[in-house]
Amino acid sequence: MKIVRVETFFYHPGSGKNLLFVRIETDEGIHGWGESYVSVKKEKVVDQYLRAIAPYLVGRSAFNIRHLGQVLFDDFAIRRSSVDFLCAWSAIEIALWDIVGKKANLPLYNILGGASREAVRVYANGWWYGVDSIDSTVKKALEVKEMGFTALKWDPFPGPWRTFISQQEEDYAVDNVRAVREALGPDFDLLIDAHRRVAPYHSARVARRLEEFGIYCYEEPCLSDNLDLVAEVRNQISTPVVTGETLYTKEDFKRVFEKRAADIINPDICAVGGIGAMLDIAALAQPHAVAVSPHNYNSTIVGLAATVHFSAVIPNFTIAELFINLLPACDELAVNPLKIKDGYIELPTGPGLGVDLDKDVLLSRPYKDFPHKDMRQYWEEFPRKNYVWGVANVTR
Repeated sequence: MKIVRVETFFYHPGSGKNLLFVRIETDEGIHGWGESYVSVKKEKVVDQYLRAIAPYLVGRSAFNIRHLGQVLFDDFAIRRSSVDFLCAWSAIEIALWDIVGKKANLPLYNILGGASREAVRVYANGWWYGVDSIDSTVKKALEVKEMGFTALKWDPFPGPWRTFISQQEEDYAVDNVRAVREALGPDFDLLIDAHRRVAPYHSARVARRLEEFGIYCYEEPCLSDNLDLVAEVRNQISTPVVTGETLYTKEDFKRVFEKRAADIINPDICAVGGIGAMLDIAALAQPHAVAVSPHNYNSTIVGLAATVHFSAVIPNFTIAELFINLLPACDELAVNPLKIKDGYIELPTGPGLGVDLDKDVLLSRPYKDFPHKDMRQYWEEFPRKNYVWGVANVTR
């Protein structure tokens, strides 16, 4: 079964970022869908990688997934790790697995070893975009609970990402979490994302103050480029620490385990090299008693489906991410959307990923740029005289 066509598609969901999908066709008429992790305003970089890789794929067997990934790393990437290359390869790899599952007429998790669970628990993210106060955060959090979710994640810190922050900003983060906990009650899981923002002493101090609220986990307390800093915070707090969103290779995660820097890792299936790479990373984590909570800032169709199949198989899974701000546009695009109920996703029963996209809808919402962020409101609330406006942070 040979690859005969590789196509890329952008889809503008109206929120967050443009989504990037790949469709691979074979000479047997079977097609597969994949998705790349992309970040806002840099989506086209990964698309260019995909377009450059496509000629290397045509004529090759759709079954030789591991070999093809190694060949591209050796001869295309010249054995240099790059997140953009891995995001591109992730989409191709996922699409090829989708093809294999359709050829076998089996759901992908049954090919990968069978399910370890009947459904996959997810937490809501993306719900807090646009909030401008603690009150508005609480209002939106209550809406998430009304949707049936039992866990959510957000970043309670205000303003732009800076290594050193004020006491006022620390207090805001703590007050933010306190208000959400009081509103949602003791049985709702709260996941806190520090987004690699601050220095270890800020991060640890805030985490200790949050312990009274029963936090599920504390994600990316420091820049994970220096895992010693992440480990430093983990050694000072009792809340489980998560890292891995900005790590992309088995070698990266090997350092996490060696340094005992995390209790939970959160690699993204659309950024680390796809399903095979995620299985490898999860297997590396298991003997270190480290759980896996997949990052998933991707569509609620292809990227989420791949995450669900992976999460169904591994024994050290804990909870997966779902961006609810993308749901309306993705539900419009999906031919057979995943079923979400009471904070869980049912395992798909169709062959391959078990999802498909409506190409007419896909083509109706092409790439569209997102505006720059305007940080002026933040600076009015948290004045900082020693900072100068940056063009990346403000719309002029």
